[in-house]
Amino acid sequence: MNAATLTHLSPTDGPDAVAEALSEHGAVIVDDLADQALLDRFEAEIAPFVEATAPGPDDFAGHSTRRTGALVARSAAAREMLVHPLVLGTCDRHLGHATGYQVHLTQVISIGPGQSTQPIHRDQWAFDFFSFPAGYEVQCNTIWALTDFTEENGATRVVPGSNHAEDRLQFSQDDTIPAEMTRGSVLVYTGSVYHGGGANHSDSVRAGVNLTYNLSWLRQEENQYLAVPPEVARELDDDLLRLLGWNRGAYALGYVGDLQDPLALLRRGAGTSGFGNRDALEAALRRDS
Repeated sequence: MNAATLTHLSPTDGPDAVAEALSEHGAVIVDDLADQALLDRFEAEIAPFVEATAPGPDDFAGHSTRRTGALVARSAAAREMLVHPLVLGTCDRHLGHATGYQVHLTQVISIGPGQSTQPIHRDQWAFDFFSFPAGYEVQCNTIWALTDFTEENGATRVVPGSNHAEDRLQFSQDDTIPAEMTRGSVLVYTGSVYHGGGANHSDSVRAGVNLTYNLSWLRQEENQYLAVPPEVARELDDDLLRLLGWNRGAYALGYVGDLQDPLALLRRGAGTSGFGNRDALEAALRRDS
């Protein structure tokens, strides 16, 4: 199951190649996806919030690791990263078996010196450790490197191909390989691949931006309606708001009150009423049958 290295692609390879590698290995690195100026802007916008973030409260979160969220409300650059065409194109393909997907969480993960390895896990265990059917993917995840990721400073560790393994397995660090990549590169990985944060044996912080997406019929890990309060949300464009969950999805989910469209309600307009996209639901049912 384990491979010597993770697959590396370039941004010009396109979402088809990323989705194919994702399906096969569970994780793939896209080198130099982010413009360095974009990352500089992001770091400047988010630095005060990172500095104010307390370290994690337990071994899983990391006693020497800071996890800073609410990035959409706090950073204009984060919004650009969240809607990057290559990432959304990959999500379209990887999560296209459902009627829609949404933002699951936004978080800067800052692994400090001395942090030990994180337990190897599947991100989809967040859904009450439910064992989804084999091959049914519910997440498409990214980690954008704000610093170089090396084995020494705590690069994310992955068990390539473990997206095809049974659920609730236990892997050791010896089963993993480090997702080493340069600043501006992005690790794309599934919710089903076994992975974990590496140990930081260096004297500097390893920082990455964790932006993840899940199927729109599942609960979001980060509550976007509070992380991005209405007064901030009203300043964002409609496509981003729909991605954040201000949308009716999976046909009968997400309406407000008397079947109101949540985006119309946010905009203080009458909008339309009713359930979600029945055409998309029927198309999904036809695919399944």
